[in-house]
Amino acid sequence: MPLDLLDLLPDDWRAVLEPLLDPLPTAALSAFVAGEYEQQTIYPPREDLFNAFRHCPYDGARVLILGQDPYHGPGQAHGLSFSVRDGIRIPPSLRNIYKEMAADLEVPVSPSGDLTPWADQGVLLLNAVLTVRAAAAGSHAKKGWEEFTDAAIRALNAKEERVVFVLWGAYARKKAKLITGSQHVVIESGHPSPLSQKSFFGTRPFSAVNKALTDAGLPEIDWKLG
Repeated sequence: MPLDLLDLLPDDWRAVLEPLLDPLPTAALSAFVAGEYEQQTIYPPREDLFNAFRHCPYDGARVLILGQDPYHGPGQAHGLSFSVRDGIRIPPSLRNIYKEMAADLEVPVSPSGDLTPWADQGVLLLNAVLTVRAAAAGSHAKKGWEEFTDAAIRALNAKEERVVFVLWGAYARKKAKLITGSQHVVIESGHPSPLSQKSFFGTRPFSAVNKALTDAGLPEIDWKLG
């Protein structure tokens, strides 16, 4: 079945992303994604593909937390970076995010891995690649998603109001070059994966985000879940 990715975007995000995207590669990405959904088991489900944009309207976006690839296990990915639906076992990186949040803000660890409440407050939970084959991490890398999501970062960079960009790990930190507005704040550290957690623990990103927001006269994010 034909698929036009731009048609699936909320109108506000389509309006800011379309001028930043080359039509031919975007059409090629749409065709690739459509074929994958038809022929393979792909995560997240098609209806969840753009949840990050649906829950976080462009005008209200205040924070970006950038992931790399969706979870590739059954029932995990639902269109928000690092997030899993209620009832799904919390993955190791998210467990470490919760540990750091508990230490940073002195809040209890949530039993749920669903980060939708963050998205609804203006946190764009964006992966650099938005689809993946089941049990095949990185299988949709370098198919065109990177240019698509770079456009989202550029669109946020174009906002006059401060946006706080949270870049965890070497892959995400490469995107810092896209953030040129002096009004914005970039918070970088190691990735919360168990492989690099030593350079993540103790960085206190959640209080740092809230300080950057309040310094600009913007409301804090209520990070507490559950």
